[in-house]
Amino acid sequence: MTTPSEPHPYSGFPVGLPVDPTPARRPGPVVLEGRFGRVEHLDAARHGEAFWEAVKDDDTVWTYMGVGAFADAESLVGLLAERQQLVDPYWYAILEPSGQAVGIASLMAIRPEFRVIEVGGIVYSPTLQRTPLATEAQYLLARYAFEDLGYRRYEWKCDALNAASRRAAERLGFAYEGLFRQHMIIKGRNRDTAWFSMLDSEWPARKQAFERWLAPANFDERGRQRTRLIRARTLR
Repeated sequence: MTTPSEPHPYSGFPVGLPVDPTPARRPGPVVLEGRFGRVEHLDAARHGEAFWEAVKDDDTVWTYMGVGAFADAESLVGLLAERQQLVDPYWYAILEPSGQAVGIASLMAIRPEFRVIEVGGIVYSPTLQRTPLATEAQYLLARYAFEDLGYRRYEWKCDALNAASRRAAERLGFAYEGLFRQHMIIKGRNRDTAWFSMLDSEWPARKQAFERWLAPANFDERGRQRTRLIRARTLR
């Protein structure tokens, strides 16, 4: 893929196209309402115990995370209490319609001056995995980043060995960009990092596919999808 360019006015060398330099806004304590649930700023006092109940029987959700697994609710809730104070990463809870927290995610690596932001730190409980809300939460966060905050690049990074996360990124419409070798040391182990991104120019088509997939007509009477999300991106 050739990077769009134009001649520099003095040297004539190719340079990038002009971009609005207005900084994006930082994430805040919004409530992002969906049809299957909602996303809101993490509050350990309100979300911690329910999230513990959702993940306590499956330590595998922490395999590729920098923390965990946790021995008890106190340890996990204490960590969430620390994280809710941060501004980068900025943490959110993913809630079922009942208000029970079944997942967490953050907007992170926030660079408003470049209008670049990453979605990461994603932990989905078994209750949340492979549900419409799992996809809807990612749609809500992406829409918030692009449309409300004004970012032009939305990133997804994961351990290169995390096959599930790589599949999720591609399913959600992120483009694979490459591998950063020996990028991190996590829990005393090497991590090569796979990089993915979605651009503001790509968002309208991605949004349309998300909304087509999330529409009531895409689910049968048992709640099963009729059309896969990847397929929804090819429909007109």
